[in-house]
Amino acid sequence: MALKAYHNLGMRTALYSKLSYYTNCYTEKIERLLAVSSIMVCTVAVIGAGPSGLTSIKSCLDEGLEPTCFESSDDIGGLWRFKEHPDPGRANIYQSVIINSSKEMMSYSDFPPPAHLPNNMHHPQLLSYLRLYAQTFDLFKHIYFQTTVVSVRQRPDFPVSGQWEVETERREGQREIQVFDAVMVCTGHFTQPHLPLNDFPGIEEFEGRYFHSWEYLSAEGLQGKRVVVVGIGNSGGDIAVDASRVAEQVYLSTRKGAWVVSRVGAGGLPGDLVGTSRLDRLVQKLFPAWITMMMEKKLNRTFDHRLYGLQPKHRFFAQIPVVNDDLPGRIISGRVLVKPNIREIKGSSVVFEDGSVVEKVDVVVFATGYNYDFPFLPSGLLTNGGHRLCLYRHVFPPGLARPSLAVVGFICNLGAINPLAEMQARWATQVFKGLLTLPSPEAMLQDVKRDTSTLPNRFACLERHPLQVDHIPYMDSMAEELGVRPNLLGLLLREPAVGLRVLLGPCTPYQYRLRGPGQWDGARQAILTQWERVAQPFRTRMPPQPESRTRASSSLILTLSGTVLLLTTFYTRHSLSSLLTGLLYKIYSLPEIIWGWK
Repeated sequence: MALKAYHNLGMRTALYSKLSYYTNCYTEKIERLLAVSSIMVCTVAVIGAGPSGLTSIKSCLDEGLEPTCFESSDDIGGLWRFKEHPDPGRANIYQSVIINSSKEMMSYSDFPPPAHLPNNMHHPQLLSYLRLYAQTFDLFKHIYFQTTVVSVRQRPDFPVSGQWEVETERREGQREIQVFDAVMVCTGHFTQPHLPLNDFPGIEEFEGRYFHSWEYLSAEGLQGKRVVVVGIGNSGGDIAVDASRVAEQVYLSTRKGAWVVSRVGAGGLPGDLVGTSRLDRLVQKLFPAWITMMMEKKLNRTFDHRLYGLQPKHRFFAQIPVVNDDLPGRIISGRVLVKPNIREIKGSSVVFEDGSVVEKVDVVVFATGYNYDFPFLPSGLLTNGGHRLCLYRHVFPPGLARPSLAVVGFICNLGAINPLAEMQARWATQVFKGLLTLPSPEAMLQDVKRDTSTLPNRFACLERHPLQVDHIPYMDSMAEELGVRPNLLGLLLREPAVGLRVLLGPCTPYQYRLRGPGQWDGARQAILTQWERVAQPFRTRMPPQPESRTRASSSLILTLSGTVLLLTTFYTRHSLSSLLTGLLYKIYSLPEIIWGWK
């Protein structure tokens, strides 16, 4: 009997223990649900209707939120809408701008670009893509045009509600204050020109005309002039080339030089589709010094940067390179002369640091970058941390009692901004909705400090590029939290055709729609057909086939045999990953060869 009683007591104790455990579990779940419901967001103010603003509107709609977008101009597009008469405080571009990123790399993850569009689009074509995106997902009805955000203020009960008072002003002058549960700032960082005139003694007495590249529209008015362009970023390189077609002479002044890459890559493919795979990233991580050396040797084989006066002090991956197809040709023809930094300006003469002087200068264009500012936000909200704003993952201010304000698209990398902005918007809306939680303010602040302290070890020129990140690692880290990072091993086992493209092909945005929240059924097909969209714009003339279609099967054998030979000499010609990527492209191009698509 005693043994039986002892046994029953043990069973009751175990039962009570289990009941207590499940009670605690359900209590914790209920508390988490209550916590989520207490910060539930419904209405979101989106500031700006450029590429970042448009994807933020769509991300809100995908999560069942109610976005209201305020756009100060009369149309969408932001930076990519050319304006004959640019307005101060807004981004601006010049007439000749062509995007540096190819269409497959800059597209939104669930909206592949139409196949007929060129791979590197002129700005009107990019604007047409953005317009098509907005029309397809019915975004226009959420945008209030000609409405400027004057201020964004926390409500008195912000620690509890997380709400904001957003004051706007219409072009006619009417002001209105509305309350929103959350705010997404999508105004970019090309609106406040940086014009360091104090660094150029004598500029105030310059007898010619000077202005910032923000004001440059075209080469009209520069015919027969002597032009000095200061700064060798992408704008400086473009303007020097553009002006050199009509000017008497163009001088390109640079303090540090730059690496120059072309939009046209191996075999005539878009340059950013080659060497940008996950395998390439892995090889670069394992052998960073070797990959950097190989990349610099490859660029110097195209043209010797030291011979052309462009050799920079920094290594290739330490700073975003200049993307320019024409600059080497303008230098070799003497239409553009590369000069060092300006020492001083005397009347109409420009004196450079090497002692050389250019006389009778008519125009000086300062391509000296941009400052960044958010005048409508509370002062101190985005306090600088070193050379960057204090933003957790470049999105959330860590000091807020409620994470209900996000900055989207305020970032740069060696690649396209659109996919990064879209990932930020998807992540932010999940946080707004309470589906994801951020670390404590202290932990976020420590993360910002840690990232800021390591920034100088990875990138150069932080004052003008404080927002730089590594593309694939940044995207993957955000995707991991969202649960949308591609499962590479699973793909290789279940769908090798897709898995191989994800591993060896370019890291296109569609990879982040294969699984998890926001999964898109068309993602696999978008990946499988991405090379077809790349090839389509080239098919304006169909050359005769060099061999019959019946021999197409033998081309695969020749490709494999040739690749084996190439692999034996790759250390002097190419990186292994680039060869594998090229091989993959040839293998998956076989159906096109068979059906005469090429």
